Amino acid sequence: MQPARHSDLPSTDLPGTDLPGTDLPGTDLPGTGSETVSPEVVNAPGRRQSIGVKVGAVTIGGGHPIVVQSMTNTDTADALGTVRQVQALAAAGSELVRITVNTEEAARQIGRIRELLDAAGCRVPLIGDFHYNGHLLLTRYPECAEGLAKYRINPGNVGFKHKRDSQFATMIETAIRYDRPVRIGVNWGSLDGELLTRMMDENARLSEPRDAREVTREALIVSALESARRAEAIGLARDHIVLSCKVSGVQDLIAVYADLGARCDYALHLGLTEAGMGSKGIVASAAGLAILLQQGIGDTIRISLTPEPGGDRTTEVIVAQEILQTMGFRSFTPLVTACPGCGRTTSTVFQELADKIQSFVRSQMPIWRERYTGVEDMSLAVMGCVVNGPGESKHADIGISLPGTGEVPAAPVFIDGEKAMTLRGEGIAEEFQRIVEEYVERRYARRA
Repeated sequence: MQPARHSDLPSTDLPGTDLPGTDLPGTDLPGTGSETVSPEVVNAPGRRQSIGVKVGAVTIGGGHPIVVQSMTNTDTADALGTVRQVQALAAAGSELVRITVNTEEAARQIGRIRELLDAAGCRVPLIGDFHYNGHLLLTRYPECAEGLAKYRINPGNVGFKHKRDSQFATMIETAIRYDRPVRIGVNWGSLDGELLTRMMDENARLSEPRDAREVTREALIVSALESARRAEAIGLARDHIVLSCKVSGVQDLIAVYADLGARCDYALHLGLTEAGMGSKGIVASAAGLAILLQQGIGDTIRISLTPEPGGDRTTEVIVAQEILQTMGFRSFTPLVTACPGCGRTTSTVFQELADKIQSFVRSQMPIWRERYTGVEDMSLAVMGCVVNGPGESKHADIGISLPGTGEVPAAPVFIDGEKAMTLRGEGIAEEFQRIVEEYVERRYARRA
């Protein structure tokens, strides 16, 4: 595929440029996607030291908390649709949102998208994803270059043969002009063909050639590091560079990032390039990222889930948060501990209550985050019988132990390790929600 020439780009006569700035449906979605970044710098023992990179109000690396990001799947030329999805992702907790910039129509709408988001109070930084024609779009549309907080460049898709270096240089020079950081994102599926061929040929001449997969992993790293050095030579500062080497296989991901992390101090973005759908995508992402994060590698993450038909794009944000929170790296929202159920819990009451409470907590978090300090660290438990119920509930900040099969129809509530009351009747879920809200107000309300 050849890079688009100026004359190949679609017409700039795009309807819809008179979109209203403030009557956007859904602009009351709470959250801006940047408030969840903890102000403290976390220098966890064993964490890889990297250079901090400012992306709007968010800092990647440099000992700062690991940042969650996501990507829209809307047509960016549809400003309203893109703004709605960015808002939803930000409200779910995405601290950076990447959007596709692939056509003139898309580039023309970046300024409008940023304007609409700002009018709605959504300050989440936007990252522009460029392939093939990014050098044209960034130079032809200053409002695009200005409206984005970071550019993502894929060295394998920036240009071909003699045009590659000049087109790469154009994008880096634009980043310098607008003081924007760049993620140099190498991808397994679009690796520089000339580089890979050269390295494969060199490997074939060795007395003991390495496995082709190992050579490909090395080519990913070389592409990233050489591109970073080239960007620095052009004038881009080291604290404006983030690297990624995306692959689809878990073992390849672990091997590539372990090696890359040991060979540079650039901030690193983690993620499988295509994790997959449903449980497969979640498991693959958790398996790969958890190992790297535990080794101290990774400054920002994205979980690239394929949405189920009609599914919610924000699922990838929730999964990213839960990986970080369950591993103890960050806190985003109170997590509900619930028992898996067994023969003692033949009713579904505890399952329904756990689901209601988890949904209730997530729906309240955008509001709680603004009003209460530390509420994201709160722990809740919804248990199903007398065996572990009271004990687990005591370990949580607030917990409820529902009756199992044949047990007395009463549900003791434990607050801060002590039994506080017993609930009975049909309205247990609503009553427990009220107790949770009162507890949050009492414990976490900000004091003057």
